[in-house]
This record gives sequence, structure tokens and C-alpha cells, in this order.
Amino acid sequence: MKPTITALALTTLSMFWGTAPAVAGDTKVARGTIASMAGQSVTVTVGDRDMTFRIDSKTFVEARGGSTKMARAAVRGRAGVHIDEVLTKGQPVAVTYNDIAGSLQATEIKAIPSAGTAKAAELRSNGIVKAIGGDWITINGKSGGGASFEQTLKIDAKTMVLAKGAGTAVAAKGGRAPLTDLVKSGDHVSVSYHEMAGGLVASDLRVTTKAP
Repeated sequence: MKPTITALALTTLSMFWGTAPAVAGDTKVARGTIASMAGQSVTVTVGDRDMTFRIDSKTFVEARGGSTKMARAAVRGRAGVHIDEVLTKGQPVAVTYNDIAGSLQATEIKAIPSAGTAKAAELRSNGIVKAIGGDWITINGKSGGGASFEQTLKIDAKTMVLAKGAGTAVAAKGGRAPLTDLVKSGDHVSVSYHEMAGGLVASDLRVTTKAP
């Protein structure tokens, strides 16, 4: 049985489906747990200090379960969901941010497993989709020294797919949709994955540029 895919690309406050933000050269990443969420900011405890990040409609939020809430919001006529509906106090997160004259602007907030539930080490590849099926995807890309590579990765019901326009397709099908409705051959993608039983299993698949 082919898995249906949860597609999630959320922004804060009034959340919508979209693509990840461009990463600036001076972008930094902080890992910690959410201490509080209020108005236009999120405070994260990182080590022995708290860091407060500004958030806006361009902040990209990635968390499991968000697609179901998005589908329910669409049924009720709401434009989206709020950040405190998909993230909670104490949630471990990785925050990608820019430090602009001492003001920390979050460009991406990603929910991550706690230390006690972390799985195999995550790896990431960037490439172009060569072929795609109901529960697998093959990508081509460039590696160090000008060499090229080809990878086939398994897609399952736990894989998060992030792509422009995914929200419409997913909401129309009750919060889930086939992979082939969201990703096409020729798309440029970034895939986070881990090794399992001799194969590669994608945990998230992000479409960075759609095929012409």
C-alpha cells in the first residue's frame, strides 16, 4: 500500500504553505527548548541562557502534525493556524536566524526530537529529481571534487514534504496526498534522511525550486 504524505510548510502567526526561505551567508542556528511564545517573538533556552527571536509571516515553521491542523483550519474557513498550535513550551527546536544589529530574526524554526527519542544520525543531500514513485524518489546531484552521485530514497507516511502549493493539494485531500501530487521530475530538492536496514529513508523532502 502506497503511503500518503504529510506535507508541511508553515509560517508563524497566520500560517500558510510555501517554500523555505533563502539562507543568507551570515545565518546562524541555535538549538534549545521553547521557553515562551508571545506576540511577535519566541524565546528559546539555549544552554544556560535565553534567546528571544522575532518572528513574522516569513518565518518558516516545520513541525509534525501541522498538516492536520491546517486541513481543519481550511474546513473552518480560517486562513491558517498559529505558531502555538503546532509548537509547545518545552519543545526542542532548531532556530535558523539572522543577527541584525543585535536583533535576532528567526527565518526558520524546526521541531526536533528530544535527546531521548532521537533516531539515527540525519544526513542531507541536495539534487534534482530524476525519477519518482509512490513511495520512493531518485535524485542526482554533485559531490565534492566535481563528482556526481545518484540516490534512491524511501518515502513513508512519516516523511514531511515541503513544497510550494502543497497546502492546496493536501487540504483538498483531508491533510494527506500522494507524493506524486507534490513532487515532480526535474524539481530541485533538499532531502534529510537516515540509513535504515541497508536503505535510505527520507525524514523530510524540501522542494527548493520547481521544474520549469
